[in-house]
Amino acid sequence: MPRQPRLLLSKSYYHVMTRGNNKNQIFRAKSDYLYYLKRFKQFKEELQFDLFHYCLMPTHVHQLIRTRKAADYSLFMKKINLAYFHYYRRKYGWIGHFWQDRFKSQPVGKDNYFIQCGKYIEMNPVRKKIVTNPEEYQFSSYVYYIFGKQNNLITENPFFHDLGTNEIKRQINYQKLVIDEEISDSYKRKVWGTSYQRYHEDKKIKYNLKKKSSLDNLIV
Repeated sequence: MPRQPRLLLSKSYYHVMTRGNNKNQIFRAKSDYLYYLKRFKQFKEELQFDLFHYCLMPTHVHQLIRTRKAADYSLFMKKINLAYFHYYRRKYGWIGHFWQDRFKSQPVGKDNYFIQCGKYIEMNPVRKKIVTNPEEYQFSSYVYYIFGKQNNLITENPFFHDLGTNEIKRQINYQKLVIDEEISDSYKRKVWGTSYQRYHEDKKIKYNLKKKSSLDNLIV
């Protein structure tokens, strides 16, 4: 079956996931996570985008992002995946295909559920029973939001400020934030967010795919 066309737009919001081939464990030791984050920071400074939330899981990586230039983000993903593959191959003697296909990018509607999407990503280690509490997990953005721990990878979620009148209240309210069932359901869909946001994101995608197809036909 042919691949569905990928459409990555500039100045748009996405949940991005990349996974090891055949669910291979891509991080085996703490040093692996740290190396990935080091190269992530390096390439992000070169090819800038906004990273609101992330979580590095043993077999895959989640990001909630806003592109600046779509081509820059695609190049960023190519560079980080290639750099980490070479690192892993040297360290563990890996042979064969490392990443599972291309990275997955789900458009995300920017509404009041946007911050819940971020927390949903950060709760992955709890759902997978790696930790009991999300603040115990070292390789996510969660502690940035509940403790204000400095992290120069992060652009603060635009809805975080709405959680309280000062930093302490916002941190407490973020910790108490309940993830709506609609977010859990939208996680399985091609577009994240409320039905209203999914409808408008879907329209935007169809419009831009049609526009791209028309341009491609003109070039031919």
